[in-house]
Amino acid sequence: MTRIMKALGAKREQLAKKDEGFTLIELLVVVIIIGILAAIAIPVYIGVQNSAKDSAVKSDLGNAKTAVVAYFTQNSGAYPTIPTDDSGTLADSGYPGPSLDYGSGSAPAYDAAPTANDSEFCIQATSPTGAEFHVGQSGGVEDGLC
Repeated sequence: MTRIMKALGAKREQLAKKDEGFTLIELLVVVIIIGILAAIAIPVYIGVQNSAKDSAVKSDLGNAKTAVVAYFTQNSGAYPTIPTDDSGTLADSGYPGPSLDYGSGSAPAYDAAPTANDSEFCIQATSPTGAEFHVGQSGGVEDGLC
């Protein structure tokens, strides 16, 4: 038994004295692999971000449409007069929806409340990605402006 222990101890000492590490080639290969993975992942991530921004704008337009239709229903066929700034963009006060901050995009614009003879309205917005969307009374959110 002691002979085996001595051999095992000698082997441990031999392994402890031996310095091993990664070669320069191995390190370069790892760096190249990480670079390739990053080159693939970053564009995919940016695409997912842009899709999320567009979805947020579409959701806000759907919520604005719901609010306008609810107002119309509760007020005997009268459409709301939603406060707008000089550019026709919905003002923050009085808008019954989420935040209007779209960064580089535009907030929803209420395309003039319909008159008594007009039964259609249109709400439009531009996403920070540059995509334009609109929603009217008789449909869902669609691409393009009113």
